Amino acid sequence: MKAIIIDDESPAREIIRNYLQDHTDIEIVGEYSDGFEGYKGITSIKPDLVFLDIQMPRLTGFELLEILEEPPLIIFATAYDQYAIKAFEQNATDYLLKPFSRERLSLALEKARNKYASKQPVQKEMHNLVEKVSESRETLDRLVVKWGSKIRVIPAEQVVYFESQDDYVMIYTAQEKFLKQMTMKYLDDHLDGNDFIRIHRSYIARVDQIAQLEHFTKDTYVAIMKNGAKLKVSDSGYRNLKDKLHF
Repeated sequence: MKAIIIDDESPAREIIRNYLQDHTDIEIVGEYSDGFEGYKGITSIKPDLVFLDIQMPRLTGFELLEILEEPPLIIFATAYDQYAIKAFEQNATDYLLKPFSRERLSLALEKARNKYASKQPVQKEMHNLVEKVSESRETLDRLVVKWGSKIRVIPAEQVVYFESQDDYVMIYTAQEKFLKQMTMKYLDDHLDGNDFIRIHRSYIARVDQIAQLEHFTKDTYVAIMKNGAKLKVSDSGYRNLKDKLHF
């Protein structure tokens, strides 16, 4: 199996590389110190197996998985044990809790070999894992999207509003827009309620980006955003705005 290592700590990469010397059927074909470079490595090399750190400063392991269309086998290596252990057990090839032993890595590799031999696609498992971990987040403070061949990390405070697009959501910033596969319900549940408000089944707006409300018809309103966008406001959205803005 061709394998790559993605971890921002050099000693962690070295330990995995050292332990893998005992396993001649595993060939290391790349090492990366952050999620952005790791993403490029996965898409260009198309490895069979990835040793993936979770907590990395620029792009986390889970954010990397969100944007991979065809993920390879993943063995997570993490120093944090609070990340949905049940989800790992159900949906990941395996996870290694740092510091881990040579023997523990060997056990993880056995699982990987069995899955590799079965030739079963892992997309569904990885999607389920990302979904379960996403649901466990308390507050969503940034979003990761593919933008052409690049990756963009969008801080929540840069978003003006979100618009429903069937199974996707269009994310509008002051200058740009990005399409991401997610639900409005997920956003409604995980965005900071002090900053964002659901004004319509199709729109979630950033409160401080609402310039004014205008009558659309006698009994309906539109929200005028600071960037000039006009968003429909439902009856429940109007009540939400009244409660939030105290008018």
